[in-house]
Amino acid sequence: MSLQPLLAASPAIQAHAFAAMSAFVLGAVQLAAPKGTLPHRTLGWIWAALMLIVAVSSFWIQEIRLFGPWSPIHILSIISLISLPAGLWYAHRHNVRGHRITMISLYVGALIIAGIFTFMPGRIMHRVVFGA
Repeated sequence: MSLQPLLAASPAIQAHAFAAMSAFVLGAVQLAAPKGTLPHRTLGWIWAALMLIVAVSSFWIQEIRLFGPWSPIHILSIISLISLPAGLWYAHRHNVRGHRITMISLYVGALIIAGIFTFMPGRIMHRVVFGA
């Protein structure tokens, strides 16, 4: 395992990857920790900022080009950019069920499922974890 492939990547890929890894860890903490507390709300805002960085930075990552400079994964970025404010709005309105469903869906879809695809052969994270 070596961070060298990631450190040699473009700044957009580095920002995207480090924000995604941080959001993954912080999201796991959020899912396990008590809800509705000041720490949950504070860490939630940090998680939301990280997810915003993940989604926005993805538009500068264009190595898989299926539709012009874009790939199907960019659809997930658009969905994330819509879902994230919706989840925050649900929390603001004390709609716990809507907030929970939205944020867990973002965590699973944008971090776990999309993250699995970063470990496919030929991808940077595959080289980071498994070597060349």
